[in-house]
Amino acid sequence: MNLKPRRHEEPEINVVSLIDVVLLLVVFFILSSRFTDEGRLRVHLPRAAAVPASESPSEPLVVSVTQQGGYLVNSRELINSSPETLRAALLKEAGGNRALRVTLRADARANYQSVITAMDVLGRLGFAEVNIATVKEEPAGKP
Repeated sequence: MNLKPRRHEEPEINVVSLIDVVLLLVVFFILSSRFTDEGRLRVHLPRAAAVPASESPSEPLVVSVTQQGGYLVNSRELINSSPETLRAALLKEAGGNRALRVTLRADARANYQSVITAMDVLGRLGFAEVNIATVKEEPAGKP
């Protein structure tokens, strides 16, 4: 008969599987996160205090989008609403000057695709400063 006390072993916590799960979660979150902003739109809004009086010697370029999806360049209506016609009209108005400020005026009920097409044509031609015109909405209680 063996009456010697048995060796008492210290309990151990196996953390190998825990580390595996944590690393798997880290990899999942890294792969599922986005590091770039897709569809970023660069819009420069004018500031009243920073605009000198002698700036902008030439007239700004205004592109309007009608409710039906037609285009107007500097208040001149185009013959059709194709991107090629808009591109030709912009080249005629701007010439080689891509530093012109362009104001995009779209009807509130205009087709979203027409507005995006105008922005795409402006971007492909190299216009860097595109302003989108809006009207300040009055509060409901004020006339």
